[in-house]
Amino acid sequence: MTAATGEHSGSVQSQLLVAPEYKGVTESWFSPDFWGDRAKPVTSGGRGGAWFIDADHVDMVLRHYRRGGLMARLAERTYLYAGFDRARSLAEFRILGRLRALDLPVPEAVAAIAWKYRLFWYRAAILVKRIPGAVTFSDSTRLGDELLWEQLGQVIRRFHDNGLDHVDLNCDNILVTDSQIYLIDFDRCRLVPEKDNEADAAWKQRNLERLHRSVGKRCLDIPPGQRESLWQRLLQAYERQP
Repeated sequence: MTAATGEHSGSVQSQLLVAPEYKGVTESWFSPDFWGDRAKPVTSGGRGGAWFIDADHVDMVLRHYRRGGLMARLAERTYLYAGFDRARSLAEFRILGRLRALDLPVPEAVAAIAWKYRLFWYRAAILVKRIPGAVTFSDSTRLGDELLWEQLGQVIRRFHDNGLDHVDLNCDNILVTDSQIYLIDFDRCRLVPEKDNEADAAWKQRNLERLHRSVGKRCLDIPPGQRESLWQRLLQAYERQP
């Protein structure tokens, strides 16, 4: 990982983190305008503010951090600054590296940046490598397949066993390919220390409950009875995972 801190005109500062495998990344990469027609808005899931980037040697996803809920009306893209070490994009970049080191199915982080404005505010963005052929869980053509739900239960259990508390586990943050299920979007997520992981399982239940609510909202093409049966398959596979 390489890091760079920059000064801009006026009162803007920035910090940029770049994975060693990627050379030549600059702040310009975080602007969709820089890419022109090679940047395509992501239309499925999320709050907007994401683009598919067709770069020369790698396909990427650019995401600008945006608030949801009532806070978005006050400050959609700015966050309270408490040091670059706590900036959401830089924290997500670091946690992605740790999850990949644990051999968990997550996207590869390319780079992340945070811009500090004045004394108290910052904005943030991240670039990750695009997963070829991936669709969100609720958009999968295999959504009615019991095996898919069982595989998801096993994947979530792997993350939980490694201490990952995914605070926004929902259908949009699960990607499906022909051969693998991935979790994405680790904003505000944390790795729980092993001793606390064993002692407190409440966060795991909160993750599952959040996903269950999302399934009820996003998987409406499946009849309610079948949807609940599939959910039970997920839970059974989660419990079986050694």
